[in-house]
Amino acid sequence: MPQQSSTRRGGAAWALVITSVAGFMAALDNLVVTTALPSIREDLGGALHDLEWTVSAYTLTFAVLLMFGAALGDRFGRRRLFLAGITVFTAASAAAAMAPGIDSLIAARAVQGVGAAVMMPLTLTLLTAAVPAERRGMAYGIWGAVNGLAVASGPLVGGSLTEHISWQWIFWLNVPLGLALLPLARFRLAESHGTGAPLDLPGTLLASGGLFGIVYGLVRGPVDGWTGAVVLTALFAGAALLAGFVLYSTRAKNPMLPMRLFRSRAFSGINAASLLMFLGMFGSIFLLSQYMQGVLGYSPTEAGLRMLPWTGMPMLVAPIAGILSDRIGGRPVVAAGLFLQAAGLGYLASVITADASYAVQLPGLVVSGIGMALFFAPASALVMSSVAPKEQGIASGANNALREVGGALGIAVMASIFAAQGGYESPQAFVDGLRPAVAVGAGLVAVAGIAALLIPATRRNGEATRGTGTAPVAPTDEPVPAPAVEPATR
Repeated sequence: MPQQSSTRRGGAAWALVITSVAGFMAALDNLVVTTALPSIREDLGGALHDLEWTVSAYTLTFAVLLMFGAALGDRFGRRRLFLAGITVFTAASAAAAMAPGIDSLIAARAVQGVGAAVMMPLTLTLLTAAVPAERRGMAYGIWGAVNGLAVASGPLVGGSLTEHISWQWIFWLNVPLGLALLPLARFRLAESHGTGAPLDLPGTLLASGGLFGIVYGLVRGPVDGWTGAVVLTALFAGAALLAGFVLYSTRAKNPMLPMRLFRSRAFSGINAASLLMFLGMFGSIFLLSQYMQGVLGYSPTEAGLRMLPWTGMPMLVAPIAGILSDRIGGRPVVAAGLFLQAAGLGYLASVITADASYAVQLPGLVVSGIGMALFFAPASALVMSSVAPKEQGIASGANNALREVGGALGIAVMASIFAAQGGYESPQAFVDGLRPAVAVGAGLVAVAGIAALLIPATRRNGEATRGTGTAPVAPTDEPVPAPAVEPATR
């Protein structure tokens, strides 16, 4: 028995390393390109429209295919599809680094998104299967720390590599990591499957088409105008397809995303909180990184370093947040993190000026960083514990899709507010647009905190649960103990 326990711990450690690195690569590429755009334009040419697509092509394919990637893993094997996702992502990264022109770079970015969409939702599922229930809080904490750092540090990594080496290295960075992960994942992860139900192709097409329309409209809105025919058509068509997806999923025998999951206040609450959190956070990071460079005059590397109290805090606090959620439950930790993130953004919106000192900004960055760190780890645990083990792949894909849509929506909304109130004409004009945009971001994250408070408290044997949560097996808000997850080895 001691030897088996040691073996299990070793497998859990390897699973944590593999899934965290894979998640880091996928999350990093959301914003890693933003600070490299001037250099890319200098080398490859292209209009502003083309440069925007080097960012949005990845976001679009990533968002619209996440749930399909999770469904493929449940059906054909999570480890098998995880390996396929890493392979596609790594190959597309190399193609992006060697792109001879802007069009080929955009195409490679789109394929990167496909690989990430298959790889990302399976990281949590594989991690959950490998880690014993009593230690998942800490595992989710470390996984959340790495992913949170990747999302927030994208501009720093991209700017540093571009400034000191070349922009191609923001893509070459993924290649050795991907090549190292392939044999590790093949031999250190156990294979597991979901329900074994046939693929829901109609549901996949409706959901993917609907998400594509919504995200495309949000990405193009600030550029083409919100009343443009293409933007309105994309938004209305996307909304119609998503409505059709909901109606279809309530009646289908084996739907990709069972609508009954949303009868659980835990599942609905954490997904609403995640959507709003990413909406406020992504848009704020997108604008604040430009503020530090365009208004305060920092280089990309200098701006990234000065944002480390925000972006680096998850590495320090998120593992602690995971342990804390094991003891008192995930809901209070998530809610506290969201309210701290909102307070930090609100403070920044109130003190930002055309010549604000770094010391004045620092308290807002620190508070925001602590809030982000408290959110990521317990939020992942709440998502995975709000459904039965066989549906965790579906839940992970849905949550990640909503986060990506929230990020795209956040950038679009913040950019629209920024453009309406200010602009790039002068430092003061930038600040005039930035302050109301970040204030709106703070308000949205505060609403996310309210949504988190609506998640029901979980209990086990009459005592407060330690945070790994519950798995409802019937459409009810009353939680029941989650069974241990044992991977089905094939």
